[in-house]
Amino acid sequence: MKNILHLLKKHEKMVERQSYKKGETLFIEGDECTRIGIVSFGEISIKSFFSNGKEVVYNSLHQGQMFGNNLIFSSNPHYRGDVVAESDSEVFFINKESLMNILQSDTEFLKQYLTEQSDFSKTLNLKIKLLTIPGAQDRLIYYLTINKGKIYYKSVTKLADELYLTRESLSRTIKKLKENKNIKVDQKTITLMVD
Repeated sequence: MKNILHLLKKHEKMVERQSYKKGETLFIEGDECTRIGIVSFGEISIKSFFSNGKEVVYNSLHQGQMFGNNLIFSSNPHYRGDVVAESDSEVFFINKESLMNILQSDTEFLKQYLTEQSDFSKTLNLKIKLLTIPGAQDRLIYYLTINKGKIYYKSVTKLADELYLTRESLSRTIKKLKENKNIKVDQKTITLMVD
């Protein structure tokens, strides 16, 4: 299956390219979404900052991933967090009218767009389910189970963010499960040990 960036090539006239430097804000929370963005390269995150200084990252997007696609047709199309370039990045933007034209005229693009919408919904459901699991241990075990017993992670902090846990809580949980031989921890990999 072709990715959405590849399919976009034949609609170049309807696409606006924009480059961003690391740390640059594309949109702030509350801005109206009038076009979708597709990451050409780099990393874009959607996050909020709270009065206590805590930063919560809702989504990290990489090459070929979209943002704004869940807002553009919404009755309240406003960003729920800041959209920030985490590295030097390039984004392809398509306004609502052009997107409608592409979706109506290009069935291959339409199928890929709907696939990505569905995949996003599944990811969102996973995040909601993770939040309903009360304990750090149960949350980590569930996450391992849905990832076929093995997860790769860049750092404990990033994994803790994915699981909506504090770094300290996740570190204690990993240590305890490792001591009990419930998991095996190698460099950047955690494997669930099955009896």
